[in-house]
Amino acid sequence: MLIWIGFGLAVLVLLVVSRRSLPLGMAVAAAVLALFTLSPPQMGEALVATFLNPSILLLAFVVGLIPMIGGVLEVSGRMDRLVANMRIGRKPFLALSPALLGLLPMPGGALLSAPLVERGAGETPAAIKAAANVWFRHLLLLVYPLGSALIASAKIASLDIYYVIPFLAPAFLLMFLLGYFLLLRRVSGRVGHLGRFSPAGLLVPLAIILGAPVLDLTVKFVFSLPYPEIGTAVGVTASFLAAVIVGRVGRADLVLIARKMRPWKFSLIILAMFAFLNVFTSSGAPEKLAALALPAVILCVVIGFVLGVITGRIQAPTSIIIPIFLSTYGEISAAAFAVTFFSVFLGYIVSPIHPCVPISLEYFSTSMPAFLRKMAVPVAVAALINLGVAFLVL
Repeated sequence: MLIWIGFGLAVLVLLVVSRRSLPLGMAVAAAVLALFTLSPPQMGEALVATFLNPSILLLAFVVGLIPMIGGVLEVSGRMDRLVANMRIGRKPFLALSPALLGLLPMPGGALLSAPLVERGAGETPAAIKAAANVWFRHLLLLVYPLGSALIASAKIASLDIYYVIPFLAPAFLLMFLLGYFLLLRRVSGRVGHLGRFSPAGLLVPLAIILGAPVLDLTVKFVFSLPYPEIGTAVGVTASFLAAVIVGRVGRADLVLIARKMRPWKFSLIILAMFAFLNVFTSSGAPEKLAALALPAVILCVVIGFVLGVITGRIQAPTSIIIPIFLSTYGEISAAAFAVTFFSVFLGYIVSPIHPCVPISLEYFSTSMPAFLRKMAVPVAVAALINLGVAFLVL
């Protein structure tokens, strides 16, 4: 009985507190669950398994450094040059410009891509601008190997991130097509640009952004690493140094960037997530939940979507659902992981708790009902297709 009370309170605390702070919510939830289910020595073992695990510490370092790359590119003007040299039609501009800015996590990042959407959208209705900003800004989170949500979720599932990405690629393609042909179907024309085209302005920041995953893959392929996260750390560090050198960013600028980007917040999310996971694994709750024999489709698709909406997060729902799946059904396949991650993602992009949603609504002066009306059809189509796939792979 205490296990059920502790788990219920932990989930409630996680859902409530994570609206303001995800790392705090997960840390408090772990503490609540531990108080109800673990002895002091067991609590100590769970903490040691988190904070003395080189793999988790490397992952926290990587996830903390990624937003610093975004901050350096922003301050140095390299990201602006990248977008300014995208000489393409209005519709692809509205899809690609927020997607590129979404590659690097930044607090309030929707405010960075919103002016680009405004610039390229012309007389497009405000609700479509807001929907496009949210939809395409998060699109690459499904397949980008340096996305913190994907990195952490794959780690929890004990799956290599480069192994699961091909299984998420169809979801990415589906989302792109639905957004391009449904959300942007009435958008036409070209975006006016000032100044001459600069190949360096386009290619240099792209090389910095894409260099990290390329170097990560290369290091993992060439060397036999005791921890695979070493390759990721090498790639991300190299991209960060390249951004600093190319952008000529000084020490004082880095301090200001760190204050703005708050990289420690992203690192704390990883540490708190795995602290919760280790406490959950030791608590006996997985065995109790496995005994319920909850259908996999309900767990991964329905509950995944609902938790995505309720939390406005990806990491929190996957840190709950994947351990339950593992304890109930054993190993999770890459296909099952992709279905689960995509379900959470769909709830996440329409959640009013997701900061990018209210920020976009405010910037474009539109309402939540108008935004949801534009998002309803493409999200429903994606959810139904994902549900069909779930019956085949779960």
